[in-house]
Amino acid sequence: MSTLTAGHVAATTDALGIATISFFHPSHNSLPGQLLRELAATITAVGQADTTKVIILKSEGERTFCAGASFDELIAIEDEAQGQQFFSGFAQVINACRTCPKIIIGRVQGKAIGGGVGVAAATDYCFATAQAAVKLSELVVGIGPFVVGPIVERKIGVAAYAQLALDAAEFRPATWAQARGLYAEVLETTAALDAAVQAFAEKLAAYNPAALAALKQVIWEGTAHWDSLLGERAAISGRLVLSDFTRQAIAKFKG
Repeated sequence: MSTLTAGHVAATTDALGIATISFFHPSHNSLPGQLLRELAATITAVGQADTTKVIILKSEGERTFCAGASFDELIAIEDEAQGQQFFSGFAQVINACRTCPKIIIGRVQGKAIGGGVGVAAATDYCFATAQAAVKLSELVVGIGPFVVGPIVERKIGVAAYAQLALDAAEFRPATWAQARGLYAEVLETTAALDAAVQAFAEKLAAYNPAALAALKQVIWEGTAHWDSLLGERAAISGRLVLSDFTRQAIAKFKG
């Protein structure tokens, strides 16, 4: 199976109305375009279901929450239109989380890299393990964290976003991310993470759904223009990914 068609997205809902959306890709949970589109569509569909009271967003596996963009797909991009289309996949996931009427709880069990940081930041309340270090690595390969920039900046602030974006080769520990608001709580083990996520989800599921929906709108106030903004940011990345610098950097990394 091609790495561009590998992976899957799954969704289940329990008797309490707690929906769990999970994604998986064999390459460290990287996200090719097809998987990004499927993830965005699933978040939208589950969020609109009357049976859903709260959503848990997670990835499968243990070591990496999400490695961001698929390098195999990046190297295959041939023109700006393809580049914008690919990076718009991350925009679609972020906007699906933003416009979802249900609260989304993030479960980050391992490292979050590039677009993976954006996915974590797009959740409304995020739990992580001590192994969930973060890195915005885009500058290393000649692009930049343009699409995820607005949501990461909104979550952790301009200064912290600039630190992550510019110091692109280095991971920041989970405690750093917690101190800046990306993670609400950091747990030592995956078992402790799952227990904390489940307990919080059950708590939210018992609250007034109308109050939660109204609070969600307040939390995301001021982001109505993100459909166009993230599209514009995707176009920037779509141009840069065609540069000789980026082509050579990705080939070197893959080699």
